[in-house]
Amino acid sequence: MNSLPLLSLIIFTPWAGALLLALLPRLGAGPSRSLALFFSLSTLALGTTVLAGFDPAVTGFQLSEKHAWIAALNVNYHLGLDGLSLVLLLLTGLIAPVAIYGTTKSSAQPSLYAALFLFLQGSALGVFLSLDFFPWFVFWELSLVPAFFLMKLWGGHGAARAAYQFVIYTIGGSAFMLLGFAALYAASGTFDFVQLAAMARDGSLAVKLSTLGSWWPQVIFLGVLLGLAVKVPMFPFHTWLPPAYAEAPTGASMFLTGVLSKMGFYGFLRLLWPIFPAQLQAAAPCLLWLAVAGVVLGAYAALRQTDLKRLVAYSSINHLSYCLLALFAVSASGRAGDEASIAALSGAVLQMFNHGLSAAALFYCVGILENRSGGLRGLGDFGGVRTQAPILAGLCGIALFSSLGLPGLNGFVGEFLIFRGVFGLAPWAAAVSTLGLLATAIFLLTFWQKVFHGPTAGAGVNFRDLSVGEIIPLLPLIVMMFVLGLAPQLLAHLINPLVTSWASTLPLQ
Repeated sequence: MNSLPLLSLIIFTPWAGALLLALLPRLGAGPSRSLALFFSLSTLALGTTVLAGFDPAVTGFQLSEKHAWIAALNVNYHLGLDGLSLVLLLLTGLIAPVAIYGTTKSSAQPSLYAALFLFLQGSALGVFLSLDFFPWFVFWELSLVPAFFLMKLWGGHGAARAAYQFVIYTIGGSAFMLLGFAALYAASGTFDFVQLAAMARDGSLAVKLSTLGSWWPQVIFLGVLLGLAVKVPMFPFHTWLPPAYAEAPTGASMFLTGVLSKMGFYGFLRLLWPIFPAQLQAAAPCLLWLAVAGVVLGAYAALRQTDLKRLVAYSSINHLSYCLLALFAVSASGRAGDEASIAALSGAVLQMFNHGLSAAALFYCVGILENRSGGLRGLGDFGGVRTQAPILAGLCGIALFSSLGLPGLNGFVGEFLIFRGVFGLAPWAAAVSTLGLLATAIFLLTFWQKVFHGPTAGAGVNFRDLSVGEIIPLLPLIVMMFVLGLAPQLLAHLINPLVTSWASTLPLQ
């Protein structure tokens, strides 16, 4: 236990800012953005403090906070942090201020927009740091509220339909997950992730679940799996994502793809992997096919898009499916402690962070194109933008090549480790998934060529380049792309002991 509740401060400081902004509804755009940025940056500031005292060699949870909440149900307010949580905490600390600074000024009702954004930020942090299902699920569901209103109130022409579709899909999946954990609690008497994982390791959880019936472990696993699969999203539960990302305002799209999409895969690693190892291993061969479908079909769907935001949205499905590919390949193999398993899992965690940077940067650049052109964002609406806006072209090009996995940029490291690991575990899956790599190269280079090169045409004529204020939000993301591309060990050393521990113990036959 710690005298200073650092993790609670990380979660609730953005919420304090959201409350303050909600009490100041008439605050102008400039003050709203400044106030929101101050509270949003608290995550990065406090996260840096956590990073300074973090010991990567400890594979358990650090900075734990645990207090009784609902004693009758054995519900605790339980927070803790390991290497996985820290990586996502730092990602949130980077993406949220960038999205707020880059988009709040141009929003109608800037105070409300900023308040909802801070509420969304705090909810995501609660998911990454909670270790008891009850508060974890509260944060999980609360993240839907600001995301829905950001999308519906500030989105495009189809925003209302996209927002409702987003909420219905996610709540529907969450209902199955809630029922699964209710049954798990009925058998085990606890919602605590740490206790449930320990019970799964020593076999006592399987014994307790067997008292409900021989088929209950599989039913509970499927319920939790469905809730997480919708959130990632995993093929074929992905259909809500393209319209949601395309219709959301730029800042919300940046946060949705950069942070919120990681909540689903985080749940796979935090819930399914340690609590349901046997069930995950049994289902992994089938799930591996779905991951391969997400990699390949997500990329080819992006190849068919003419709307730039939908193109980047389908690209996100493709890139997040790489993480699922790694997890399911390791689960299906059952090769504990194998070097390929360690490589695949390390790559998956790195891919989460690196995709967050590149996808958020791409949505920001597409938002610039849309704002400059009066709402146009078609692949054929531009031409020769590089001649008119060389700074935008250069920075967007870096983000595109990062997403492509160019060596020297951050996107290469995670993808390389994933494919290095999966080739050793499930060669057929890795071989088929390379088709997704090919399609990714084609659609990203098509984006680059049609929008920025060729003769100046369409909305590219008299296109104004980025101002200093518009460059500032992109710079941290671009710098991190180079830093992590050239020195990936800065991030990898935070997770290597944890991933090695995972691979040495789970999942086993």
